Amino acid sequence: MPPKSKAAAAAAAEPVAVEDLFTSLHRHIEAGAFEQAAKVADQVLKAAPGDEDAVRCKVVAYIKADEIDKALAAIRAAERLPIDLSYYKAYCCYRQNKLQEALELLRGQEETSAVLQLESQIFYRLGRMNDCMSSYEKLQKFKIDSMDLKINIIAALVAAGRASEVQAAMKAHKVDLTTRALRDTRSFELAYNSACSLIENKKYSEAKEQLDLAKRIGKEELMVEDYGDTEIEYELAPVSAQLAYVQQLQGQSQEAMQTYVNMINRLSADPSSLAVATTNLISLKGTKDTADSLKKLDRFIGTTTAPNQLHLVENLDFKLSPRQKETLYSARVLLLLHANKTGQAHELVSGLLGMFPDSVFPVLLQAAVHVKEKKVQKAEDVLSQYAEKHPENSKGLLLALAQIAANANHFQLAADSLSRIPDIQHMPATVATLVVLKERLGDSNAAASVLDSAIHWWKNSITEYNKLDILTREAAAFKLSHGRDEEACLLYEELVKSHGSVEALAGLVMTSARTNLEKAEQYEKKLKPLPGLKGVNVESLEKTSGARHVEGPQDMKVDVPEEVKKQKAKKRKRKPRYPKGFDPANPGPPPDPERWLPRRERSSYRPKRKDKRAQVRGAQGAVSRETAATNAGGSSKGNQTTSSSKTPAANTDQPKTSNKSRKKKSRS
Repeated sequence: MPPKSKAAAAAAAEPVAVEDLFTSLHRHIEAGAFEQAAKVADQVLKAAPGDEDAVRCKVVAYIKADEIDKALAAIRAAERLPIDLSYYKAYCCYRQNKLQEALELLRGQEETSAVLQLESQIFYRLGRMNDCMSSYEKLQKFKIDSMDLKINIIAALVAAGRASEVQAAMKAHKVDLTTRALRDTRSFELAYNSACSLIENKKYSEAKEQLDLAKRIGKEELMVEDYGDTEIEYELAPVSAQLAYVQQLQGQSQEAMQTYVNMINRLSADPSSLAVATTNLISLKGTKDTADSLKKLDRFIGTTTAPNQLHLVENLDFKLSPRQKETLYSARVLLLLHANKTGQAHELVSGLLGMFPDSVFPVLLQAAVHVKEKKVQKAEDVLSQYAEKHPENSKGLLLALAQIAANANHFQLAADSLSRIPDIQHMPATVATLVVLKERLGDSNAAASVLDSAIHWWKNSITEYNKLDILTREAAAFKLSHGRDEEACLLYEELVKSHGSVEALAGLVMTSARTNLEKAEQYEKKLKPLPGLKGVNVESLEKTSGARHVEGPQDMKVDVPEEVKKQKAKKRKRKPRYPKGFDPANPGPPPDPERWLPRRERSSYRPKRKDKRAQVRGAQGAVSRETAATNAGGSSKGNQTTSSSKTPAANTDQPKTSNKSRKKKSRS
């Protein structure tokens, strides 16, 4: 190997200028060569140890290259330097799903736009949607015009249950969510999140339209980036799953089920979309094939040695929202109950109570497990205690408690539970249930007071769908059946004055006939006479002793109006209805005219021939009992002068000889 020249050795020994290294560092960052940028940053730190810009560039380069462990190592190496890298460390912890640690690192820092955006993302992952929206509201003062920020704000509002505020929030950020505007922005994520907000607002047709648009825009964008068909299907799996969910909500169960099955069988989706598709498919199948549903769901649930500790596989704990995780676990509890595995269901519910302490659904599942174990009293105690501690979230619990108590014949507890729900207290279904429960308790006065209270409430309410007429009619019928004729009469009179229906008028005449005949006659004149009853004398009918049975046909002449006769004369011609698969042009051979007759009455019927050969059992020459009886009967009817016969009658007093004795006699 030839020796190096002096010029080359001098060039190697001469250090590279820091300015040139920073120029090279900037060039690598602009080109996206982050690993090379990290190496150049190391060269800068060798030339200028402790340079703050070089340290920051090195950490950011490792983060951009998805080398989170190396970024954390670089941060730890610079801890002795007077450089605040807590934001970058918090971001690295966020990327490693160490959310609480990341939140602690951000606490106390200045609320810059970067800090607030990271904080909002952490809150979103933790399911703290109100805190997440609070961070986004603080971001508004920075006036950041970023499409990613707008997409995240819509997602946070939907996850927080505030989908009704999406339009106003996007208007404040100058984002148009119409179909034409979404097509112009070419952002399928924005269209997808906008569709999610429409689903929460139960606008399913508009949501389906925007999901189709999101799928079309996303496919075009990914094709431009040279994605294959399989990769495109994988990337757009969340849109496909949400589209199937909309079809499921619209009643198109077969189409939705087919989409879910294709995603699961082909594994053409990310783990979070597969988990959502599996859970929705199980909800469609219901109790059919419980074992297979459990097997599919168990793929996403990890095993732990600690009791009551639950976690999902493949980092699904951080990819699914808290509501999605709760739905997945709840589906497994219900499947275990249908499979009669109450022990496993009880363990899973205990874990859910710790994971979701602010949710009502684990408490309902715990009550369901107790009911499955036939421990109704425990179920009632669980629901009652939670309803007392959390009255603001107790509507669903009280409804479940009322149902469980009613099935167990605890009518008083069921009625008390329904009475504690103020917003449905005067709805017709609730009123009807309370009336039945009060009647079961033998308290008709309380049942009547429930009806009176509901009528009073609807009289003072101004709503588009007023139920006053329905409740008044039912209350009048109830009071009439319980002997409160005067109260029923007043209710029917109110109905006649407000509604004027024939049923109400007939009810008023019937009830007032028991209390006030003059009023009954007054309102009876308003009833229209029935056609054909003009010639009937009511007074003569009242004097008769009643209807008498007359045999034979009777000619009863009733005056029928001409209009009724014309209506009877006109018969509607109907097209003949043919059996399924029948072609009237090629009818084939005519059917058998005797096909409706019993078989023995048909002309083609031939009875089976009886076997005339007598089957005689016994010794040779013996006569059967039937033949002997026939001969005996015939001889009694014939000539009675004969005193002997060829076959003498056997003496019943003599013992029968065995076969062995007969053989011995024959030998002798």
